[in-house]
Amino acid sequence: MTVLPGKKKRSSSAKVRKKDNILKRFSRNILLAVNVVLVLLLLLAYLSIYVNPATTAFPALFGLAYPYIAAANIVMVLMWIVLFRWYYALISAFALAIGFGYIHNFIRFTNHGNEEHHDLKLMSYNIRLFNFYEETEKDTHRKMLQLIRKENPGILCLQEYFVKGDPSAGERKLKEALGGTLYTHFKLIKSGSASRYGIATVTSYPILYRGDVIHPGSSSLTIFTDIVVDTDTFRIYNNHLQSFRLRRVEGTLLSELAGEEQGSSMDNIAGIYRSLTGGFASRALQVDRVRRHMETSPYPVIVTGDFNDTPVSYTYRKMRRGLKDAFVEAGYGAGFTYRGKYPPNRIDYILYNEEFHCTDFDIVKARYSDHYPIIAYFRRIDRTEASSGQHSRRKQ
Repeated sequence: MTVLPGKKKRSSSAKVRKKDNILKRFSRNILLAVNVVLVLLLLLAYLSIYVNPATTAFPALFGLAYPYIAAANIVMVLMWIVLFRWYYALISAFALAIGFGYIHNFIRFTNHGNEEHHDLKLMSYNIRLFNFYEETEKDTHRKMLQLIRKENPGILCLQEYFVKGDPSAGERKLKEALGGTLYTHFKLIKSGSASRYGIATVTSYPILYRGDVIHPGSSSLTIFTDIVVDTDTFRIYNNHLQSFRLRRVEGTLLSELAGEEQGSSMDNIAGIYRSLTGGFASRALQVDRVRRHMETSPYPVIVTGDFNDTPVSYTYRKMRRGLKDAFVEAGYGAGFTYRGKYPPNRIDYILYNEEFHCTDFDIVKARYSDHYPIIAYFRRIDRTEASSGQHSRRKQ
């Protein structure tokens, strides 16, 4: 039997089309499987705020990565739309919609802030020990102090404050550098034979009382300072909660992966996992202590500092309960405050209760530390109502 050339050609093209269809279906199924995994990771991130990491820290790992998991799901939505698979796009779209409020804790799309309308200006800044141990950073100590003096906040909360030598002499130098009549509250831990580090609250307003919340077995610090502004007294909580302490083990792993060291990468990965989960668990215990102390405060509170955790975390949810977030209320754009060796994230906060109204919030993009300084502008609620929208006298 003779096969006509035309039939052979049609048969060959049909096989090619069939092969192409099989390949497309396979690729689509792989993409769909990836999409499902990303949605599951997103749901685990949502779960992290409800699960105490002191009990189990596994969901907290995904809460830490939430901005990037959410971004990956947005990419999946766009890819399905481009591929004209609208029904598949709904998988990630629905998962993102469930947690839309979480996105607002990272990014604000509207700007209602007005720093001119305020009675109180508070600045929080993790200064990374003034970069004392950073060989590549030069003259940043002076630049940090210049920045703070320029902003001239009425209340300044510093984390990772560092002084070498006599702490009293260091305090005097800090006051001189910032200028003006200042009141201080320091909590320092000895580091080596001649240096100390810790946290500090510095204010141009009189201090009525100084105290701290003890975190046993940890170098993490929380202090509270009762400050008198005009006839009002506020309690300011300045926090530097447990870090992950990742730098050494991560550096070892990266060196090995680059072929610079011999060893077991699995051991180092396990070390990173232990550091992460240990950090989550420690912060959970610390935030519980701070919350219990806050509930005894006789004054309106402002809670600030480096929480070392993201808005999608047990730490943030617990600390924020009953409080407002200055960035969420008056910020604009991306809220990332950390800019160090790890992926950018939001870990520095200013929270406050109902007696205040936040009129504006700024993230100052000064690249002197691995954190950006954050600033919130406040008015008392009774004064906001009394002003009836009139422009108030600006105070520092």
